[in-house]
Amino acid sequence: MLLAFHKPYGVLSRFTPDGSPNRPLADFGFPPRVYPIGRLDADSEGLLLLTDEAALNEQLLHPDRQHVRTYWAQVEKIPSREALAALERGVTIQTHHTLPCRAWLLDPQPDLAPRDPPIRFRKSIPTCWIGLELVEGKNRQVRRMTASIGHPTLRLIRVQIGGFALGALPAGEWRKLTAAERALVLRNAA
Repeated sequence: MLLAFHKPYGVLSRFTPDGSPNRPLADFGFPPRVYPIGRLDADSEGLLLLTDEAALNEQLLHPDRQHVRTYWAQVEKIPSREALAALERGVTIQTHHTLPCRAWLLDPQPDLAPRDPPIRFRKSIPTCWIGLELVEGKNRQVRRMTASIGHPTLRLIRVQIGGFALGALPAGEWRKLTAAERALVLRNAA
């Protein structure tokens, strides 16, 4: 079974509490014996897959597979074409040089419901949404990448895994994927 969950802000990608005020996955009524494939930090939102099939973890997450994941990041200021090109070439975060990726300004900018709690707002500093398509998933990678080019991430949403998009699934809701949707998730998994 393969499930799509729209993980809200403040939710852990694990079933057990960790002592923080963040909610665990156990609060959302998932079927028994499923576990998340990968993770999203508690302060990130969007598409999280859960399964009861161990082989999917390897198929979707192993670095050699280079399985595509798409994120929307709301960042401070408006990145220049040069800043986005730096992301695309790869940047060094800590001791790791990120793999090449695709980065672009979202046009039109998405009109999303405000996050609860709201993002940091500064009157004199504009914000902008960018898209990032990555084939790796290091800890807090998108946030570290955007910070490295001078555009800290204020809000981060994973919107697509493989060819499957989160779509209109409401935050906090989950559903079982159809065979066709499953094929979209696995579309570019080597």
